[in-house]
Amino acid sequence: MGCGCLLVLLGSAFPRVALVLTWIFSKRVDIAFDGGFALPLLGLIFLPYTTLFYVFAYAPIVGVSSLGWFFVVLGFLLDLSSLFGGGREGRRRYAS
Repeated sequence: MGCGCLLVLLGSAFPRVALVLTWIFSKRVDIAFDGGFALPLLGLIFLPYTTLFYVFAYAPIVGVSSLGWFFVVLGFLLDLSSLFGGGREGRRRYAS
């Protein structure tokens, strides 16, 4: 099952929305996380890029390949930059 270009574009700007839409309209999240809902829900709240990239990179038989892990790590770095980058920029912007 492929994902459309619109979902990928939506995921680049709004990963939580893209993950929720993927969860509602496909079975990829359930397949990637073995049907549980707690871990994807935590990922949705705390690490949306990482969770979204993991869902897209997961293949049912092989799991996540080496190129897939590259994108999962990239998602983790995006999550970290969105968590910690905003505070530094805000302090720099409002410093007198």
